[in-house]
Amino acid sequence: MFVVALGIGGYFALRPYLRPAPWPVEPPDRHDDVARAVSSLRDLEFAQAAGTIDPTDAAVLRARIEASAFATEAPAARPAPVATFAVAAVVAALAAVLAVAFLPEAAGDRAPGSSITGSVPQIGQSLEELEASARARPDDIPTRLALAEAYVDAQRADEAADQYRAVLTIDNANVPALNGVALLLYRSGSPDGALVASDRVLSMRPRDPDALFLKGLILYQQEKFAEAVAVWEVFLEVGEFHGAAPMVRSLYEDAKAKAR
Repeated sequence: MFVVALGIGGYFALRPYLRPAPWPVEPPDRHDDVARAVSSLRDLEFAQAAGTIDPTDAAVLRARIEASAFATEAPAARPAPVATFAVAAVVAALAAVLAVAFLPEAAGDRAPGSSITGSVPQIGQSLEELEASARARPDDIPTRLALAEAYVDAQRADEAADQYRAVLTIDNANVPALNGVALLLYRSGSPDGALVASDRVLSMRPRDPDALFLKGLILYQQEKFAEAVAVWEVFLEVGEFHGAAPMVRSLYEDAKAKAR
């Protein structure tokens, strides 16, 4: 009832403004007309000089071009589409009312600061589903990598490390697993082990941005500034859109200053 009443009230409120009114008409651009005519006459002269047009036809065409060189009449004014604007405004208002009235209920409960989608299920497999998939297909590397990342997000580092090790048992040159192990080692306070894992990646993929970022960070923290600069120079070439790029740019300049 509220929506219907709003629509009727909006119609009567806008009704006085629905009368046809002249819509602004753009005056003819005489400069463009003259320029267009001059260009056409020049083309006609070229055609005559080349002998590709009959003289009689050329004379008729010249007369038509000269006659149309200037716009003689302004376009007729047409009614402004006020009614269209009014209907669009009413529809937008109804959509806003419906969104305000029903969206919070449809979204469900949500914690302060969380997404408006509230309790709408997340896209992708849950942690439990990934665990079940890994048990069902223990040799499925993408599933184990996804499960490891889920464990990392859940701050379950030991279980994430187990999944990365399982992947490396299947494929000892798997780059995502090696990068994952390197990051876990770094976070656990083992920078030397992280360097070994990063160097293993870089021996296979010298321009891997994840390995370059972590190696440069460890070298910077060990105050090996010249080495960090050399590593990060490559990173900044290949990792322009890497999530750590803004931080690296700042630290890179600092490392360059300290390496002198």
